Amino acid sequence: MESKNNYNGALQQPIGSGFNATSTTTDVITGINLKGKTAIITGGYAGIGLETTKTFVQAGAKVIVPARDIEKAKRNLVGLANVEVEVMDLMDYHSINAFAGKFLASGQPLDLLINNAGIMWVPLRRDARGYESQLSTNHLGHFQLTAKLWTALKKADRARVVNVSSYGHQIAPFNFEDPNFEHRQYETLLGYGQSKTANNLFSVELDARGAKSGIRAYAVHPGSVNHTDLGREAPMELFQQMGTHDADGNIFPAVEKKLKQLTQGAATTVWCATSPLINEIGGVYCEDADIAELDLGNIEHLMSEPSTLHGVRSYSVDEINAKRLWSLSEEMLDITFNAD
Repeated sequence: MESKNNYNGALQQPIGSGFNATSTTTDVITGINLKGKTAIITGGYAGIGLETTKTFVQAGAKVIVPARDIEKAKRNLVGLANVEVEVMDLMDYHSINAFAGKFLASGQPLDLLINNAGIMWVPLRRDARGYESQLSTNHLGHFQLTAKLWTALKKADRARVVNVSSYGHQIAPFNFEDPNFEHRQYETLLGYGQSKTANNLFSVELDARGAKSGIRAYAVHPGSVNHTDLGREAPMELFQQMGTHDADGNIFPAVEKKLKQLTQGAATTVWCATSPLINEIGGVYCEDADIAELDLGNIEHLMSEPSTLHGVRSYSVDEINAKRLWSLSEEMLDITFNAD
């Protein structure tokens, strides 16, 4: 069967996976054996990344977790067999190269690359090159990591790359004129939104280029998940504006009850990484362990109703934008990523 790409959302429709928003990692991994497979999970030591690590290990995989905070990673991963922790900082170009170089030197094929780590709603920071931190961490670091590990992905049999995105892509398209806020006032929500749009566009183009090598790529919206530390630096005013927290900074109980637990939040990542239902489908944005629908302005979204936060915007699966972002990423990183 000839693979088709998801340019302009061509494949962006649910396939009736049998799962839903309440499905857990245990549900989606049932019957799937990862023995002999190797996975790399960025941020695989906290939140939904840790749940993904646990699930892969239980299914028989060996998992490598690159971490900026090695001590925290080791603490959180205590007792898990077949997990290795390595040093890597997604905002540090040299650190990424060193991590990838060490892995390539081992000669192992890489079956699963889960680009899970991310930051959200942080104050304006820049990496050593002057790039805005949410773009640097959430997209550029993962683009570089994927490029450097490409030969190992090609060595595997039907490798998959999963980019953990977010409903947050709906906040902003990618700003090609000023991605690093050099000529406009910094707004953390816009920085986060464009970095998540970048995750989606990267997935579209990566899959279109990689499918002929047997490598498929996916973008994931985990859902609104409780007990992650993603929003640890976000000003409380942002949550209050969105109607999720009261004047004292407490989440409304009615909202909290509707949030996903960590095992539910990680389910779509695990589904995209392992489901046989999507062997011939890639480049799609997924949520609730299925492919999401295209949001053409027909979905009413309410931040206080997490179940309404679904769908993918057309600008984040657009063919021209995807190709343009690929070229811009190569230029910003001073690399050539020949994904063929």
